[in-house]
Amino acid sequence: MGLLLCLETATRNCSVALVRNGHVIALREHAEEGYTHAEKLHVFIEEVLQEASVLVSELDAIAVSKGPGSYTGLRIGVSAAKGLCYALQIPLISVSTLQILAHATPVNEGYIIPLIDARRMEVYTAVFDAYEKPLSAVEAMILSETSFDAWPGPCTFVGDCLPKAKTVLTQSRFQFLETITFPSAQTMAELAATLYQEKQFEDVAYFEPFYLKNFMVNS
Repeated sequence: MGLLLCLETATRNCSVALVRNGHVIALREHAEEGYTHAEKLHVFIEEVLQEASVLVSELDAIAVSKGPGSYTGLRIGVSAAKGLCYALQIPLISVSTLQILAHATPVNEGYIIPLIDARRMEVYTAVFDAYEKPLSAVEAMILSETSFDAWPGPCTFVGDCLPKAKTVLTQSRFQFLETITFPSAQTMAELAATLYQEKQFEDVAYFEPFYLKNFMVNS
């Protein structure tokens, strides 16, 4: 499955994993209140390579979380990924940020619903079944008591804005997985390895993050 470098910067978690044959062999990640991705990302990349005694020239592909999420975080992660792919002439893989959260959420029934904070009562979200199959389009949603009435049955919410979600999502069929807050390059590893094996690569020249919403300076 190759030697992959996975970059996850869509939220406050700056996360980097080195992955060999689908298994994480080195990981660095840190989540802060302020975004420090510009300072930490390349340091983390150097550290995981050094820890595993791997040269950057040995990488077979770069995988990056494509969004939705923070405009700044996505821009930094995708810029780094594309720069490495250009320099090394290796493929670029993109992974949905919401899919990464869904993949980290173990459920036996019902729906997995990742929620990524989009300020105030708005979230980026999509609905997945218990096998992580996407059942709805990704959308920016203003949470309300009726937001998920179209999805009867148990719903498991995961993400970085569960405290505010709990204030409106109060039905007894709703549960909140608070042990997983941010998407991680560690969880991304298996998804990226599968995409690499299937040769699902992006066009490095034209690939852009999935911002979902236009950037607003005052947001």
